[in-house]
Amino acid sequence: MATAAALLLLFWISPSARGFSLPLQRPGDCGDERYFDISRLSCGPCGAHQRRSASGSSCVCLPGYRMVSNNGGSSVICEKCPENMSGVTQDGWNCITCPKGLTSEGKCKCLSNEILVERGVDGVLLNEALCIVCNGSPQSFSASDVLGSRCVRCEQTFINVSMSCDCSSPNILSGGLCFSARESLPPKGIATVRFGQVGVTLTSAWFLKNLEASASACWLYSNLTACQALGNMCVMNMNSLSSSSTDACSLFQYIYANTARLGIVHSIAFWRHNLPWLYYGDQPGLASKVLETNHLPTIFSFKGRSEDVKLQFIAASYDAAGNFLKWQSLEGGLLQLCPDTQTKLNAAYVFGTTYEQSCKISIAKILLDFSNPVFYDLFFEYNGDNGQQYLWAVPVLNLNLQYSEMYVNQGSNMNNWLLTRRFFLVDTLSGRENDLGKLPRIIRVASKITISIRLVSHTQKGTIYPPLITVAYTDVLVQNPDTQSVMVSFSVRYEMNQSEAQIQTDITLGVLGGLAVLWSLLRTAGWKRRTGSSVIDLQTVFKFFLFYAGDLANVFFIITVGTGIYWLMFFKAQQFVSVLLPLPSQEKAFVTYVACAFSLKALQFLQLLVSQLTVDIFFIDWERPKGRVLKAVEGEGDVKSAAAPVSIWRTYFIANEWNEIQTVRKINPLFQVLAVLFFLEVVGFSNLALMDSSSSLTRSSESYIAPWSRILRFGVSVALWLAIAFLQISVFLLSHSCFGYYIHGRSVHGHADTNMEEMNMNLKREAENLCSQRGLLPNTDGQTFQISISRKMRLQYDRIHETLTRRRGPARFLDSSANTFEQSTRAYNTMNKFLSSFIDHVHKDMDYIVKDKLLLERILGMEFMEPIEKSIFYNDEGHSFSEVLYYGNETTLLIFDILFFSVVDLATQSFVLAAILTYLQQEIFRFIRNKVGRKNLTSKTLVDERFLI
Repeated sequence: MATAAALLLLFWISPSARGFSLPLQRPGDCGDERYFDISRLSCGPCGAHQRRSASGSSCVCLPGYRMVSNNGGSSVICEKCPENMSGVTQDGWNCITCPKGLTSEGKCKCLSNEILVERGVDGVLLNEALCIVCNGSPQSFSASDVLGSRCVRCEQTFINVSMSCDCSSPNILSGGLCFSARESLPPKGIATVRFGQVGVTLTSAWFLKNLEASASACWLYSNLTACQALGNMCVMNMNSLSSSSTDACSLFQYIYANTARLGIVHSIAFWRHNLPWLYYGDQPGLASKVLETNHLPTIFSFKGRSEDVKLQFIAASYDAAGNFLKWQSLEGGLLQLCPDTQTKLNAAYVFGTTYEQSCKISIAKILLDFSNPVFYDLFFEYNGDNGQQYLWAVPVLNLNLQYSEMYVNQGSNMNNWLLTRRFFLVDTLSGRENDLGKLPRIIRVASKITISIRLVSHTQKGTIYPPLITVAYTDVLVQNPDTQSVMVSFSVRYEMNQSEAQIQTDITLGVLGGLAVLWSLLRTAGWKRRTGSSVIDLQTVFKFFLFYAGDLANVFFIITVGTGIYWLMFFKAQQFVSVLLPLPSQEKAFVTYVACAFSLKALQFLQLLVSQLTVDIFFIDWERPKGRVLKAVEGEGDVKSAAAPVSIWRTYFIANEWNEIQTVRKINPLFQVLAVLFFLEVVGFSNLALMDSSSSLTRSSESYIAPWSRILRFGVSVALWLAIAFLQISVFLLSHSCFGYYIHGRSVHGHADTNMEEMNMNLKREAENLCSQRGLLPNTDGQTFQISISRKMRLQYDRIHETLTRRRGPARFLDSSANTFEQSTRAYNTMNKFLSSFIDHVHKDMDYIVKDKLLLERILGMEFMEPIEKSIFYNDEGHSFSEVLYYGNETTLLIFDILFFSVVDLATQSFVLAAILTYLQQEIFRFIRNKVGRKNLTSKTLVDERFLI
């Protein structure tokens, strides 16, 4: 009982333990004695006297055995035939005597001009099969068909040549046709096909069977089907032309050259009567005439009737034997090997929509879907003035074509191109050797198809030149179709002549670049004056290049912003098409400009950061002691009278405020980044950067999404950055050696360190104009100045400051001796007293004057007067002291952020990643500016860093 229970448990556990798995077996794995069971998906054994059928999914009797019953699969019963009836009928159910021997399958065979008869007219099985000769006399002209099952009228060329169904010597039998030896035949062609990519040249079974026959029938009889078949074989040979061989294209050219008497079709010089139109001619420069001389007599728009916004392509299709199949529209994915929805496939032919599609396709699927090649002659369909529909031939640029052993179509020089007409998608026929019923050794696939639409220059109505279809083929050596695959792509691109736009851009760059040089020279001259130096040294040259880098960055930024917004507005907003977007290859110059702008702006930003982190700053405390106090003298025991100490807290408070505003900006960086990202990704402004004609902000999930335009991405993002940015929008400072800023903060009430009652009283007196005004000069309110100091004043400042900073900051005061502390304190008091007395005009040899800047000085941002004897204080109502802070350099910071965002986006094609990295770099540089700025503040002002909150 326990054993049975264990077995039962094992029975139920086993399936879950093994899972739902089974061994993989293919029909080819079964061998000759087993068949593939389609129910079990595995190989099963055939019964006695049986073998696998041709399909592989059932069993058949061995030669010499007939079927007794057959229910499919292995349910077959075979019985051996008697010795006197060793043959088996064609259906396999009966034994029969064969008078002329057996085939390898054990069935009766007859001669080539005979048919096999196994049953009488009433269906009764004969004891012995009959081989009946077809009557080839003039009364019937009959011969056996391909299967040898019935007599049919023999091919007409046999009758024309020999008045019989026999094509005996000296007549020539080729491709099932009979040709007289007396007739002038075209040169004997070679049935080889060269597959250059895999380095293989093979003898094609199709060419061997049909090339000479098609050429002869086309030449002698102007047989339309034969001429088309010959043209198709030339197309399978990539339309290549060579004088050293007589391949299919050479035979076609021979017939074309010698049938000029037949005339041309539709007044087209390259289209001969009875022949397919394969070439446009091989004259140098002919391609440019075909593609750029005449424009299509129709117009296109982005908005309007369906016939104005869609490309109407139609193709005449032929099979390999030269039979016309039908007219076919390209809509529905006729030329697109990659599967997709009908809507997305048809989007390729919406005018103005750049289309790209690519995928990897299994060789097994290709062999299954394209067992017979189809050839296409492509036309563009349009309506004439009288309502009649017309066709315009679309030329083909075959990149695999060889002319005199050279790939003339792979270069960029249009004058060397050799345009053709006919093409195919997949050729699984020419690569078959020996037997057309077997798999091809090599197949040829149109791996890259591009339809190019070129806009006529200076058009205002959407006029285009004839489209061009470019085809590149890939040769695939078939080894294991189930595991092999090939990458294919289909695209439609739009282009126009961008040379004029490029010339205008270059002119603008040259003019603005020249102005940038002059502006940088002026800034360098102003800087030299502000530093109090007149010698042009290496530092001056270096400073000029730094100025020029920033100015040139602005030039590049202006050009790229103008370019991006121009294409965004004029391409998306147009109805009747006058401009088309640059191709990705034509955007390289634009991307280079953006990269240059970012690199140069980054250099300017770093220079700005360094200059702000090394600025000289000092807080002048105008407060005076209130009376005197008794103070013990250390080490002496005496008590002396001394001035009452002045509180340092006002200085600490101002230092804290200054420290906090060092990285304050006019815009909120986080809000800026989030707002830009919101409008791009949520509202849908990013859809304006797609290379299609739609200006809608939303796209359906079922619609085709065109590729991005880098110029439009830049234009959309920069426009949003600028729009959102525009919607947001006493201290002694020396930013240069002899130039800086002064913020006058002296109290008009004598003392600023007062109690609340006195403070309110002072404010009341000031409101009632009972005290003087706060300005530096009497009866003025001006408290901010640009200062240009004399060299003598700067030297005195440096001598005091050297003592002030000798111990490299107040952090060492806790560990230093009392004498050192007192020395530093005296130096601080000395600096405070010196600057206070300087402002109060105490030092007559270092005096200053106050004046307004000239208009030109304000425009150029420099000073014409040099402070030789006296320093100069310029009234500054614009509070330009903010230039030593982030706040006063918002333009530089904003442009740097925009360019950083754009460079990341152009490199990654991701607005989200660009936004994240832009915010991170903002925070990183803000941290550096805060951290090092605090160090500089404490070093220059003697304010202990521990008091900076």
